[in-house]
Amino acid sequence: MSSVRFMSLSSGSCGNCYWFGSEAGGILIDAGVSLRRLKSGLQAAGLGMDSFSAVLVTHDHLDHIRDLGSYCKKLSRPVYATPTLHAALAHHTFAAPYITGCRRDLEEGAWNEIGPFLVHAFTVPHDATQTSGFAILHEGYKFVIMTDIGRMTDEAVALASQADAVVVESNYDMDMLMGGPYTHELKMRICQGNGHLSNDECASAIRRFWHPGLKHLFLCHLSENNNTHELAYTCSKKALDDLGVAPGTVHLVALPRQYPSPLFTLRSE
Repeated sequence: MSSVRFMSLSSGSCGNCYWFGSEAGGILIDAGVSLRRLKSGLQAAGLGMDSFSAVLVTHDHLDHIRDLGSYCKKLSRPVYATPTLHAALAHHTFAAPYITGCRRDLEEGAWNEIGPFLVHAFTVPHDATQTSGFAILHEGYKFVIMTDIGRMTDEAVALASQADAVVVESNYDMDMLMGGPYTHELKMRICQGNGHLSNDECASAIRRFWHPGLKHLFLCHLSENNNTHELAYTCSKKALDDLGVAPGTVHLVALPRQYPSPLFTLRSE
């Protein structure tokens, strides 16, 4: 069996794009970086533009779909999203008119076969047309990603509770947000359950979904203005410590914002 791997091309309001797969094939999650950045990031990790056969889209905010139209026009890879999201993308400046021929609908509440992957889309709270997290099965490995999630749901916890690896938002530190320069309205949009997940809320979620089979935990979508990698990492690390998780049992990483992460090899044992 070939090794299962994961990398972030970019993670944050500057742009979001992730790769997950193995030598048997790969899948791209979101299209928030240019084709040039995508190509250079993949090549630096020893991957080519043929290393993914499809694109999953979480939601229609600009930092997740800025270059989706370009991907469709120049790569013609199938784009998978829920019917509700696809209906919005069909009229979005950064997707139309190129997405029509690439459109593939995900059946909600079911496992969808996409090449060597099985993908389950689950709805999460976020102020977009519709926002999905994804549970992905590949070569016996279960991977869950939820990049923008205003509050944790029971379904998200249940899926993460079975995963070998979880990518979860840890967007802001509450003290930094409230003491920062954002308007009151923007602060409320971020923190009132339909925006983003704080470091403390992420840590609380980890306490709910941690299980002995969880081996990799990636913190994503960190705010440039309202968070630091150290704060996000420390908060989640404390949650693992409080659970009595032995050091080194879970590989915990706060993903970089504006540049690619390493290509991580994911272990299940």
